[in-house]
Amino acid sequence: MDVAHHMSRVPDYTAFPTVDQMHAELDDLAAAHPDLVRLRRIGTSRLGEPLRAATIGAGPHDAVIIGGPHPNEPIGSLTVSTLLRQLVEDAALREDFGFRWHLIPCVDPDGARLNEGWYSRPSDRRAYAEHFYRPAEADQVEWTFPLTGEDHFFDRTLPETEALMRLMDEVKPAFVYSLHNGELQGAFYYLSKDDPALAARLAAVATAEGLPLHMGPPEVPSAVPIGPAAYVTPRGAELAAVYGIGGGSVDYADRFGALHLITELPYWADPRVADQTPTDQEYGDAIQAGLAAQRALIAELAQSLASVRADLTVHSPFRRALEDFVGSHDEFIGEWESFPGTDRPATVAEVVGNRQIVHSIRLRYCGTYLRMLDAELGAGNQTPAIRTERARFGARFDEWFAEAEAEAMATPIPLRSLVAVQLGAALLAAESAKRADLS
Repeated sequence: MDVAHHMSRVPDYTAFPTVDQMHAELDDLAAAHPDLVRLRRIGTSRLGEPLRAATIGAGPHDAVIIGGPHPNEPIGSLTVSTLLRQLVEDAALREDFGFRWHLIPCVDPDGARLNEGWYSRPSDRRAYAEHFYRPAEADQVEWTFPLTGEDHFFDRTLPETEALMRLMDEVKPAFVYSLHNGELQGAFYYLSKDDPALAARLAAVATAEGLPLHMGPPEVPSAVPIGPAAYVTPRGAELAAVYGIGGGSVDYADRFGALHLITELPYWADPRVADQTPTDQEYGDAIQAGLAAQRALIAELAQSLASVRADLTVHSPFRRALEDFVGSHDEFIGEWESFPGTDRPATVAEVVGNRQIVHSIRLRYCGTYLRMLDAELGAGNQTPAIRTERARFGARFDEWFAEAEAEAMATPIPLRSLVAVQLGAALLAAESAKRADLS
């Protein structure tokens, strides 16, 4: 397959679509191509939003493509749109490739609506932080699939997760693709199977679009590398006890023997995240500096939260997300305390990566805290404690944003390039899944 050809056909984008725009596009495509696109409702979100999937293609293999598993990660919504349109326009891709595609542009529309304040300004890092929302861990669609192991049991599946489960039960996919992205790290991948050849092809897709590969610290300390910027996908049983979550979509895909892929892409490119030049700092010291800064943030937020808790009246999703972060993040980062092989010089990528994590966490959760306090003020709850902490953390946000900008060397990545990488990865992985299914 000429993956580069399909990547070259990705149009320019200037913004991420709102939830209403996603629905409108699905309606338009289904109405314009009723013989090709089957549009159906697969479930309902917690707030009553319809969850819809578009099915297109001739089969006999099935692929489930999941957009927006985390609502602050909307690149996938554009990737779903692009893939769906290319399938409509390209008979060979639609009929000869061998897949029925089941495409979900956004599986968490409730959360997506809380991020729409920055969707029209995707290159604006301040807007991103000010309008950022990511649910508490146990409220995330990606991490609430059932787990029934002896060590950890989880059955608090969300309606959105149950919709994905029903779809997979119905079609028994050969390929499942969960479309993710980060902020400032480089491009990297998670694969459910240890396939170095596919991992190398996926890395080449990212570098071909000019994206730096992520060669800094892994997202999860226990991640097992397959190749450069590629890891074996951690299963829920490995993460559940630390995060207080269930399984991931990879755990459910395993039931069908499906190849599962996650593509993680940044919004901003910093070439240093791929720089493996040794520095004069020990890697263990870089890790400890990052952990100390994150713990200082947790302590500062916890102290402020304690000073306003008695006055809080609005049970907002921002409050739930913030309290989850303050209550659980220290346990997560504690895994890094015993990370092996740190008595060596840190690379530039590792030093920069640890600093970027600090900046990202500060801005994300300071922004979330301010949104929580603004919800109280907007409801007329203007107690002295709430007003004081709003002013104090408003200034803290400005301070942390200025510090992050002073260290920044990143430039916004064109949305077209990000979508092209996710699209190219989809086609490569689907082709690999098809070969495995036929063997």
